[in-house]
Amino acid sequence: MIEYVKTILQKVSFSTYLFERELKKGLRYLMPAEIEEFRDWCYQMFGMSHQPILNRYFKPA
Repeated sequence: MIEYVKTILQKVSFSTYLFERELKKGLRYLMPAEIEEFRDWCYQMFGMSHQPILNRYFKPA
């Protein structure tokens, strides 16, 4: 499931609104063990463009 959520986020990263909506939905689908890996990936991929959104949903690493 984590790969599916990553794919969706990459496709909607052009829009702040869509990115936040899909991030919120994606977090509901992930297992607790996957969240840390997913958080790290999100900050690596989108930290420059969507950091305020990521900070709302994750504790900054």
